[in-house]
Amino acid sequence: MQPPPALTDLAALRRFRRRANGMADPALFLQHAAVTEVQERLTLVNRQFTSPAVVTAFPQVWDGLADARIVPDDDVLDLRDGAHDLVVHALSLHWANDPVGQMVQARRALKPDGLFIGVLFGGRTLAELRAVLAEAEVAVTGGLAPRVAPMAEIRDAGALLQRAGFALPVADSVMQVVTYASTLNLMRDLRAMGEVNALAARERRPLRRAVLAEAMRLYQREFAEEGRIRATFEMIFLTGWRPSADQPQPLRPGSAKSRLADALGTGETQVDDPARPDRV
Repeated sequence: MQPPPALTDLAALRRFRRRANGMADPALFLQHAAVTEVQERLTLVNRQFTSPAVVTAFPQVWDGLADARIVPDDDVLDLRDGAHDLVVHALSLHWANDPVGQMVQARRALKPDGLFIGVLFGGRTLAELRAVLAEAEVAVTGGLAPRVAPMAEIRDAGALLQRAGFALPVADSVMQVVTYASTLNLMRDLRAMGEVNALAARERRPLRRAVLAEAMRLYQREFAEEGRIRATFEMIFLTGWRPSADQPQPLRPGSAKSRLADALGTGETQVDDPARPDRV
């Protein structure tokens, strides 16, 4: 059985990230925002983490997070089984050809009851740019090439935690809306983030001038406010724990020893259930 084709051209992705890291002023403000969000989440956990690891392509941003060990986001992660009490997968899962496999590797690297936090861009990211590029390309060329990587919706991303074997899975998202003077400024920032098109099926030829001009016109018409265009970035945060016998366990259905109505001090209303004639 043949493996599915790769979504991401990993060699191109690494090249784009090296270019971003080599810039005098890389646009890493979303990476810094993710660090702040992760730190805030850790303050809500009543635990001191002593052996954290961070999977990232931008170590200069994340190396200050709890003195973590920095690990490149390769297909095979440089993590030893059971070596860490915290693993953060930092804004790389949206490019992974096997995101579940990445999360399984992170789970195995955790000690029992260790915490995993995954951060990735979600499906509402660059919704404006996606819309205008698609409309412009269809109008100018009559066709459509993959220009922006598909990204997971929060419900699908949360399901990945369960598939990867994490306990107590939680998924939430944070929206960042950034304004730019023009579409070109946005594209320059994406280049400086290392977040340009690295799809394996991408069009290798540069974007046609006519398509770019039409996309810029549409962007200004549809998504401009006070002369500046807006760009939306959705960061999804996935939280799960390596299973442990010490964790809270759900009660067996029907094992309750008291009624909710009694706890609330209210009366209980019985409802007819046509599907259960034995329940009145």
